[in-house]
Amino acid sequence: MTKLVLDLSRRSRTAAEADRSAIDAAKKGSADLFILALVDEEDHHGYEIGRQIELRSGGAVHFTMASLYATLYRLEERSLIKGRWVEKAGQRRRRYYRITDSDRAMLASQREHWSRFIAALTEIAGVPQIRHRLDTEA
Repeated sequence: MTKLVLDLSRRSRTAAEADRSAIDAAKKGSADLFILALVDEEDHHGYEIGRQIELRSGGAVHFTMASLYATLYRLEERSLIKGRWVEKAGQRRRRYYRITDSDRAMLASQREHWSRFIAALTEIAGVPQIRHRLDTEA
C-alpha cells in the first residue's frame, strides 16, 4: 500500500508539472497580446507593464522581469512597439513603450484570433469564461 501511495504521489506531481508546463506555454504565447494591449491604452515603462499584467489578471499571470524585458526588446526589434527614454527629476531614467500606429490593426486581429480560441476552449474543453477585472483606481 505504501508503494501505491508513492506511485500516486509521483504520478500526481508529474501531472501537476504537465499542467504547469501547459500554463507556461499559454502564458508565453499570450505575452505579446498582453503587452500590445497595455501599450495601446497608454505609454508604460517595463516595470509598470509587468505590474499591470499581474494586477489585471488578479495575480494569475506573472512575468519575471527578465522574460518581460526580453519580450519588450523583441517586440521593439520587430517594430511592433516603440520605446523612448524619459528622464524625470529625482527619478531614474525609464523606457516607455507605445504600440506603433501601423500595428493597431495587427492587435485587433490578434484579439479576434484569441477570442475565437477562448470560445473554442470554452465549448470543447468546458473551460468557463470568467469575466474578472480589478478596479485599479481603488
